[in-house]
Amino acid sequence: MNNCLISIIGPTGIGKTALSLKLATHFNTEIISADSRQFYKEIPIGTAAPNNEELKLARHHFIHHKSIKDIYSVGAFEKDALEKLELLHVSNNVVVMVGGSGLYVNAVIRGFDEFPNIMTEVREQLNRELESKGLEFLQQELKRLDPKSYETIALKNPHRIIRALEICRGTGQPYSSFLNKHKAQRPFKTISIGLKAERTLIYERINNRVEQMIENGLLEEAKTVFKHRKLNPLNTVGYKELFNYFDGQWTLDFAISEIKKNTRRFAKRQLTWFQKDTETKWFEYDTDVQNILDYLNTELKKIS
Repeated sequence: MNNCLISIIGPTGIGKTALSLKLATHFNTEIISADSRQFYKEIPIGTAAPNNEELKLARHHFIHHKSIKDIYSVGAFEKDALEKLELLHVSNNVVVMVGGSGLYVNAVIRGFDEFPNIMTEVREQLNRELESKGLEFLQQELKRLDPKSYETIALKNPHRIIRALEICRGTGQPYSSFLNKHKAQRPFKTISIGLKAERTLIYERINNRVEQMIENGLLEEAKTVFKHRKLNPLNTVGYKELFNYFDGQWTLDFAISEIKKNTRRFAKRQLTWFQKDTETKWFEYDTDVQNILDYLNTELKKIS
């Protein structure tokens, strides 16, 4: 049991990729991405996936390995990631995982949460209500039935909202009450570290990142996938707003301002999610990497 997974978490734009590359270089190891948006090869700019130079610095897994047309669940990712970790730990007892998708990080570390089976009629009714009453109606019901999930779930994602409400209605219990009920046994030890900063600084970094994405060609990238706008991977910040611009509903400047605003909201939900984890050691985003390595080496000695 001396195999280890170093998990790096934190809000979007905080510097997780840069740290993961430094750690992977130091330990001469490979990186697993747990960012559910970076799986898709058609949308590298809007998902802030590692660029070609960064990909050359360390071997990455689960970056651009799927198409937006593919169906890929958190359960499938858990299975694939565990299989990959088993292979990687044969040659190196340390592997780095990085990502801001808390659900996917938890699936690898703790196991996928188990939910009771719900009659299909419940989901069918929710889908009908989405069509007739709109997403806001379902959001408000979630707020009433499960305020804890309302604070952490992606409120603009109807699939997530319907899934949560399906459990709420079908069991009479909050969706959140079924989360983190058990910790699956893993053949490795996890050391979780997080990057943090003052919220105003996080928001400033997000605004700058969005501007950089626009300069890097986000507008052109969004145009190439516009015809697939109904696909679930594109129901995400950065694309939905530009699709409204392409439709003539918004100006480009307003669409960009909405991307910034919605990304800030996403970061807030990430922080709410990650702060529940008492096993994570948090570092300021600009901490000298040697200080982080000192901490990691101390923890690694405990399991060697």
